[in-house]
This record gives sequence, structure tokens and C-alpha cells, in this order.
Amino acid sequence: MAPSTSSAVTLRVNGEKYTLTVDHRTTLLDALRERLDLTGTKKGCDQGQCGACTVLLDGRRAVACLQLAVAAEGREITTIEGVADGDRLHPVQQAFLDLDGYQCGYCTPGQICSALAVIEEHAAGWPSAVTEDVRAGAPALTADEIRERMSGNLCRCGAYAQIVQAVARAADQAKETVA
Repeated sequence: MAPSTSSAVTLRVNGEKYTLTVDHRTTLLDALRERLDLTGTKKGCDQGQCGACTVLLDGRRAVACLQLAVAAEGREITTIEGVADGDRLHPVQQAFLDLDGYQCGYCTPGQICSALAVIEEHAAGWPSAVTEDVRAGAPALTADEIRERMSGNLCRCGAYAQIVQAVARAADQAKETVA
């Protein structure tokens, strides 16, 4: 008898549990979009290069097109649909809206999910490739730091200047909330 090529998995997405049977080759992106109808996460390149499908797995960024759904079992998955608090936008979403950090909007869900992780990583003191002194603690969240940290998310419309401003504003608001 041939081994099965599918399994039942339970995915925790945006605080809800979903049990579904998936082919072992099904990506998390396809499970989210095609099986759970969570279409906010976009399919861009389907090769992990553009970041349009960025979601959060246990609070860390992941490109859902390269993550197998079966490997996401037991992890907390946050998509763009789970970022807002009811009708109240998350401060990152509000900053993107206020500062026009989008053009066509296709990459925006992935940009926002990535920005959420960028702000958390920075607050935790993680250095980036452009951090001048990695021993000095948390670097200033400069435009160069934001650009480097967001570099895995492409915007074909070129809204980068506004995206950097939106991430900076949301990071400042996060600091004020903690203080």
C-alpha cells in the first residue's frame, strides 16, 4: 500500500483553530488563501523573493509561499486579517493609511506584517546588516535601518519613502505606548 500524501492538520490562524486535510506539498499560502478564504495574504512571486505573502509565525516573519502548511501546525499564524483589533486599525495599519504607504495595495498586507516584526525585532535590540555597532544595544531606528529590515518586501509601485515613514511613525507610537 502506498503511503498517504495528505494529512489532517490543525492550524491556529488569527486566534482561531482550523482543522483541514492538506496534501503534504501544500504551502501555507495556498492553505490560507484557497482553503481558509483568507485572501489578504497575497501570492506574488511564489518563490519567496517578493514578500507579498509575508505572515507572522509565532511573531516572526515568514514568507508563506515557502512554508509548508503541515510544518505550521502548532504555531500561531497571524495574517493581515488578524492584525486589527475589531474595527480599530493597528497603529502600523493606520500609519500606512495616513502616510500613503501603499499605491496599488497588493504588497501592503505583507509589508504591514513585516513591519510589525521589524518593530518587535528592533525593540528587542536585534541588530541588522547596517547596524554600526552591534555591541551598543538597540540601534536607532533610522531610515537606513528600516530600509534594511524591510528589504525582503518589494513594492512594484515604488511607495518605499512612505513605507519607511509609516514604519518609523508606528515604531515611535509603540515606544510611547511602552513608556
